[in-house]
Amino acid sequence: MENKAGMVIIVLACVAVLFIGLAKKKMEMLLNITLRGILGTIAMFVVNTSLSSAGIVLGIGINAVTILVCAILGFPGFMALYGLGIYRLVIG
Repeated sequence: MENKAGMVIIVLACVAVLFIGLAKKKMEMLLNITLRGILGTIAMFVVNTSLSSAGIVLGIGINAVTILVCAILGFPGFMALYGLGIYRLVIG
C-alpha cells in the first residue's frame, strides 16, 4: 500500500513540474507576441510617417489585422505588409 502511495506522489510531482514549465512557456510566448505587436505598431507608425513626408502613400493602416500580422509573424509579417503595399502601388 505504501508503495502505491509513493508512486502516486511521484507522478503528481512530475505532473506539477510539467504544468509549471508549460505555464512559464505560455507566459513567455504571450509576452513575446505582445512585444512584437507593440514594436510592429511603432514601426508601422514610423514608416508610414516617413513615407508620407516623402509623398509616398502605401495605404498600410494601423488596425487590428495589421497589428496581429506583426504580432504573430514578427518582422517577416511587417515586411509582407509593406511588400503588399508596394505591389498594390505598382500594379494599381
